[in-house]
Amino acid sequence: MPAVIREILEALTLAMIVFIIIQASAQNFRVEGSSMSPTLEGQQYLLVNKLVYARFDQERFSRIIPFWQVDKSTESLSFRSPWRGEIIVFNFPGEPRRDFVKRVIGTPGDEVEIRNGEVRVNGGILRESYLQDQDRGSDSMAPVLLAENQYFVMGDNRRHSNDSRDWGPVPEDNILGKVALVYWPFANWGTPD
Repeated sequence: MPAVIREILEALTLAMIVFIIIQASAQNFRVEGSSMSPTLEGQQYLLVNKLVYARFDQERFSRIIPFWQVDKSTESLSFRSPWRGEIIVFNFPGEPRRDFVKRVIGTPGDEVEIRNGEVRVNGGILRESYLQDQDRGSDSMAPVLLAENQYFVMGDNRRHSNDSRDWGPVPEDNILGKVALVYWPFANWGTPD
C-alpha cells in the first residue's frame, strides 16, 4: 500500500476516534426562553459536559476485561452525581425529546419545601447567591421528599420558570450533563455560576 494512502487512512481513523470521543463527552445546547435569567439568557449557546455524569455498566466491562469479575449487572455513575447548585441539561420528563436547562436544588434523599419564596432543603433555608431578589417570587410549596435517583430542579427566574414545582422531580436517567461553558455570544463567554 502506498504511503500516501496509508497516511490518509490513519488520519481518517484518528479523526473518527476524536469525533466519537467528543460526541460521547460533550454536547452543545441552545437556551430557549428566560427561565434561567439572569444566569443564562435566551439564545445563548452552551457546552454541556456529558462525561461527568456518564453511566458505567460494570458487568459489560467485565466481559471485556479478563481479570474483572462481576456477578450481576450494576450500573453506576462513572465520576459523580449532580450536586446542589449545579446547572444541568436533561430530557424533560413529560416529553423526553425536549431538553431543558435548570439548576439542581435537591438531590436524592433531600426534602425540598418553599415558604413565601424561600427554598428550604432538609429544614434549612437554601442560600442562593445566584438569584436576584425580584427573581425569588413568593410561592409556597408543600414538602417534597426525593426518592433515590431523583433531583429537584428550578430555574433562576422563579416567576417565569416551568420546573419541578410544576411537573415533579427529574429522574437521574434523564440527566444529560452539566453546563460547562457559555460559548456564544462571544461577549458572554465563560462558565455560568
